[in-house]
Amino acid sequence: MTSDGDKKKRKEDGTEKQLIDFPLLDFVQFPSDLKKLPVEDLPYLAEEIRQEIIRVVSKTGGHLGASLGVVELAIALHYVFDTPNDKLIWDVGHQSYAHKILTGRGKQFHTLRQEHGISGFTRRSESPYDPFGAGHSSTSISAGVGMAVGRDLRYAKHNVISVIGDGSMSAGMAFEALNNAGSMNTRLIVVLNDNDMSIARPVGGLSHHLSQIISSKPYMTLRQVALDMASRLPQFVKRTALKVEQHAKGFVTGGTLFEELGCYYVGPIDGHSFEQLIPILSNIRDAKEDCPILVHVVTHKGKGYEPAERSPSKYHGVTGFDVETGMFEPQKTTRPTFTQAFSETLVSLAEKDKKITAITAAMPSGTGLDLFAEKFPDRFFDVGIAEQHAVTFAAGMACEGIKPFVAIYSSFLQRAYDQIVHDVALQSLPVRFAIDRAGFVGEDGATHHGIFDLAFLCHIPNMIVMAPSDQVELQRMLVTMANIDDKPSAVRYPRGAGPLPDLCENSEPLEIGKGRIMREGNKVALLNLGARLKACMDAADLLALEGISATVADARFAKPFDEALLKELAEGHQALAVIEEGVQGGFGSMVMTWLANRGLLEKTKVRFITVPDRFIEHATMESQYKQAGLDAPSIAATVKAMVMGDEAAG
Repeated sequence: MTSDGDKKKRKEDGTEKQLIDFPLLDFVQFPSDLKKLPVEDLPYLAEEIRQEIIRVVSKTGGHLGASLGVVELAIALHYVFDTPNDKLIWDVGHQSYAHKILTGRGKQFHTLRQEHGISGFTRRSESPYDPFGAGHSSTSISAGVGMAVGRDLRYAKHNVISVIGDGSMSAGMAFEALNNAGSMNTRLIVVLNDNDMSIARPVGGLSHHLSQIISSKPYMTLRQVALDMASRLPQFVKRTALKVEQHAKGFVTGGTLFEELGCYYVGPIDGHSFEQLIPILSNIRDAKEDCPILVHVVTHKGKGYEPAERSPSKYHGVTGFDVETGMFEPQKTTRPTFTQAFSETLVSLAEKDKKITAITAAMPSGTGLDLFAEKFPDRFFDVGIAEQHAVTFAAGMACEGIKPFVAIYSSFLQRAYDQIVHDVALQSLPVRFAIDRAGFVGEDGATHHGIFDLAFLCHIPNMIVMAPSDQVELQRMLVTMANIDDKPSAVRYPRGAGPLPDLCENSEPLEIGKGRIMREGNKVALLNLGARLKACMDAADLLALEGISATVADARFAKPFDEALLKELAEGHQALAVIEEGVQGGFGSMVMTWLANRGLLEKTKVRFITVPDRFIEHATMESQYKQAGLDAPSIAATVKAMVMGDEAAG
């Protein structure tokens, strides 16, 4: 497809050179274009895609390492299979950048994660090549099983391919799906992208040879003949024959576990070798057996970019960086982040109390627990992508008098709702939840917004729920939680830097359920919960310019909240606005119920300023606050309309 003159030299004097233009990518816009290339051109295309991913992500931020690691795999899948007729499902979406470039979005790739641009994850509404949306892990096999069964019920013939990473395979949901698939006579292809755990390592040419033989039609046909013959034997002979056949192959290839779940195992194969990928995937495509097939592919995170290869965790999710040096852009502020405040405070508490432990679900760096792990390795536990287990694991610790802190992103904690209710709250066990990324998260978008935690935590009996307005308040809340030994507690805090320049060295605990007045006024009251306090203070300044005197209060506690403070605000002001960075059904709903039950709604206008009843897409956090009506001008406008009697507002 390309002449020697078209192809650029990739190396000069032994030094890798960054491509200036992309001759193959100019041609390959869709999988139909890709299929016109000879196989020998595919490595050049892979290099161009890598350079484009590095170039764009260095400016937009995003998930770099995983996407660089699957470039060859993405090319091979689209080269072999007939997408979008064949359904290609990417787990999480961290690995989907090459897929996006190959499926009609190459010209828009520079808009990655930008407002009105393409998403950092797969989205059904974005492309017919995205048959299933993702953002959280371990869903691709379940979705694939559902699509495969749906296909069979319609008597269709297309392939369903689920790609899942080794980390996502640690979640119970993935094994539930595999177990279910193995019990059905339905065709599903699962590609296990093993980029870290290395379940089984390839062993050179012999491994490749065995994988190609095992995936071939003659072998699969022969195996089916053997299985058919075994079915005609007496039951005890049949069982023995099947066990011998399955375990013999399993010992050679490392696939016994997956065979036991009912999958036909192929691998491990080199995920960066088109010489292996193309023929093996082609064999699997052409096989007619109605059973789940698991293809074990070994790749390397960050492939093709030395800094990411050297530090795959550091380059998993990145902000802007310098391509030449790999250095990240300096932070726009030196103010400590909420995550930093949590990290340093928990370490300080653990130095004084040996009963304190820390638990995370595959996010030690993201949650700030990497510092704790360094200081107290025997008291740190990373359970992998297993939020449900993390919570009940902590509950078990609490039964033994240990003080577990469970640090999980808000959007991921949703997965453990039943465990919070049944295993923790019902037994009133003192598990402490540190809920990072609460509220809007910016460019990662709707899949990662932490806007539901207040709604699903506040109605659970025995729970104490807090939300700090700044980093020092978070420190005080953590100290408070360390002293709560008779019930579960939770603190939710946002992504990014807080408003204060420094942390506090010695934090005092808070009185449980006690809020505070931050600004005195006489006409309207703004009751804030969480990190929108500064926006409320700024809104009060804007209202003052309109001649509207505003009291600003910080609730601190969503549950139990300060009833005396709420009564004072409701009875002493013409209007009361409750502000929270969460959906309807959370703190504001509890406030409304309390006021209604005491007849206070008859005396005071009350409005709730919450996240609206829709998903807000990827953009800057500032834009998201504005869209939600949670920035200072919007809060001021809502309160002004209340005072002016505009019932349609808010």
